Amino acid sequence: MFNHGFSDDPVIAMIQVIVMLLSLVVGLVLEAAALYCLYFVITIPMRRNERARIFLDVLQLGLKEGQTPEAAIIGASDSNDSCLGARFHLLAEQLRKGLRLSAGLDFVPHLLPPQVNAMLKAGERIGDVGKVLPACQRLVSDGVSQVRGALNYVLILALVVSPAAVIVPVMLNVFVVPKFKEVFAGMFEGAALPLFTRLLFTSGHTLLLIQLLVIFATWFLLFAYIGGPRARGWFRAVLGGLPDWIHFHLPWRRKRLQRDFSAMLAVLLDAHVPEAEAVSLAGECAANAIMRRRAERIRAQLTQGVKLPEAIRAIDDQGELQWRLANALHRGRGFLAALTGWHEALDSKAFQQEQTAAQITTTGLVLFNGFIIACVVVGLFLPLIALINAASLW
Repeated sequence: MFNHGFSDDPVIAMIQVIVMLLSLVVGLVLEAAALYCLYFVITIPMRRNERARIFLDVLQLGLKEGQTPEAAIIGASDSNDSCLGARFHLLAEQLRKGLRLSAGLDFVPHLLPPQVNAMLKAGERIGDVGKVLPACQRLVSDGVSQVRGALNYVLILALVVSPAAVIVPVMLNVFVVPKFKEVFAGMFEGAALPLFTRLLFTSGHTLLLIQLLVIFATWFLLFAYIGGPRARGWFRAVLGGLPDWIHFHLPWRRKRLQRDFSAMLAVLLDAHVPEAEAVSLAGECAANAIMRRRAERIRAQLTQGVKLPEAIRAIDDQGELQWRLANALHRGRGFLAALTGWHEALDSKAFQQEQTAAQITTTGLVLFNGFIIACVVVGLFLPLIALINAASLW
């Protein structure tokens, strides 16, 4: 009695059912693949930092057992554990050839973040890599904040909403608007269209260009998010110091740079490294050109006889690092313990600012897309409203 679209022939009906089920399965597989790709992209910073965390854990366990850093890495590689990653085993292979840890890290530069590489090299310089491990482990925890920011739909907007917001105006400009112009020209018989509609018709290409710029900027940020330190290296090669300047002037990034600098400075001072050399090494560990220049400025002031708490203002203009260092200098020891509270405060403020920026970016993109679509709808419907009003008066 009811026709469900299947043939009356049992064989053909069975084939139709099989095709329908296969289509359903293929659709589910494609949807699962798309969701996995989205998950893979969002969690790249966390997985990158997870590999670094595993490396640091291996190093820490080896040092506690009295091994050298090189022996700890080689011993872990001998287990052939796949979770260590191919770069870890490549580093171990170089260490087996007799290289020191710092030389091996230069051979495999993308195994760890640049800041962690610099910190481990500084630890090798002072003769105790174990002292810099707490600062390294604090740094690799930053991936959690980055992923939380991405989960605030910034990447979803980049992958879904923004492309749709560009495709719709393109279709309107190419297919809809020309037809509307022809229809309105016949209906209004030479009379002027509403002002807002004329503005929409004349500035449609400008609005489209603005939307294209927004989507390209969003995808550029997405590429930087996925590429991580390697992408920043490419940007430095092309744009010079601009990426470091942007990195330094983002509030949450600056706080993390200050944290990394002061943590390494405290570790080096506790290891009795001369102040000028400790400042220079701490600047290198920040892996930022602006921080390195400011560290060299502090070093120059120290060589001129300026006290460290006074010279450190080039890094922290609020003065908190200055008075904490002054208190530690009075005791002559315990620099890292004296600065731990400040490091935790910087961490929490950076996390809060990064999440706020992600929320504002998401909201701004949604409002911008809504504004563009509202302008298009209002501009196209105003002539129709004018025609309806004129017909009712007639």
